[in-house]
Amino acid sequence: MIIDGHQHFWDPTRADYPWMDAPELTPIRRAFGPADLAPLLKANGVDASIVVQCRSALDETEEFLQVAAANPFVVGVVGWADLTDSGLGQTLDRLRASPGGDKLVGIRHQVHDEPDPDWLLREDVRRGLAAVFARDLAYDLLVRTRELPAAIATARAFPQAHFVLDHAAKPPIADGGSAEWADRIAALAACGNVWCKISGLATESVWNDWGAERLFPFVEHAAQCFGEDRLIFGSDWPVCLLAGSYGEIKNALEACLAKLGGRVREKAFGVNAKRAYRLSAG
Repeated sequence: MIIDGHQHFWDPTRADYPWMDAPELTPIRRAFGPADLAPLLKANGVDASIVVQCRSALDETEEFLQVAAANPFVVGVVGWADLTDSGLGQTLDRLRASPGGDKLVGIRHQVHDEPDPDWLLREDVRRGLAAVFARDLAYDLLVRTRELPAAIATARAFPQAHFVLDHAAKPPIADGGSAEWADRIAALAACGNVWCKISGLATESVWNDWGAERLFPFVEHAAQCFGEDRLIFGSDWPVCLLAGSYGEIKNALEACLAKLGGRVREKAFGVNAKRAYRLSAG
C-alpha cells in the first residue's frame, strides 16, 4: 500500500484559517475536499492518505473523522485537540467513540505559531501529551528550527511515544539551508521514537524555481539522520499547489528517495507511515 502521509482538506467559506490570510496564498484560498483528492491519488498510484489538521478547532477534527468514515482511502486522521485542557483525555475518548473515530491516529498543534519557542515544555502541554500517548496516538511536531530544542527535549521525555516531525521542520531551502537546522535535525533524529515526513519541501523553496536537485540535499540529510525506517512521504496537498502539481511533487520526492536506494523509497511510501501511526489498513 502506497500512502500519502500528509494532506489537508479545507473550505474557507465555512471556517476561518488565519494562516491563509497572506496575499501569496490566494491560489489555494478555496475549498479542497475528498472529491478533489481522490482522482489525484488514483492518477499517481497512491492508495491511501492521512489527513492532517489545519485549524485549532475540535469541530474540524470531528469533521475529518466523518470524512474518513465516508472515504476508505483516508486511512488516518491527525486532528487537533487542546493539549492544555485538563479534560483532554475525555475529549480524546469521545472522539475515538464517534463515527470514524477508529481512524484517529494522531494529534497536532501549530507549535511554530506560538510566541513561546518552549511551548512544548509547558507543564499543561506535557500533561496533555501524556493523555495523547496513553491512548497510543502519535503526536505530529509542526516546528521550525527555532522550536527544535523544545521538540528534542519533549521526545526525550516520552521515550515510548511516537512523534512525527512534519515537513522535516521546514528547512530554509530558499535561503540555501542552515547549519543550525541540520544540527538540530540530527539531534532530534537521535531520539529513536521520532519519524520524519519528507513533505512540504517545495513550498520552502523558491516556488517557481525548484526541482528534485534542489530538494535532494535536504532529503539526503534527513535520510542520513533518520535512516530508511523513519522517513515518510507526504504531498502536503493542497499547500503544495503553490509550487507544483500533485504529480510534480510526488515525482520529485520519489526521485530524491530513489537516489538513496530502493528500500528507502519503498519504506517511505507506506511501511513507515503504517508503523509511525500504528495503522491497521493494508
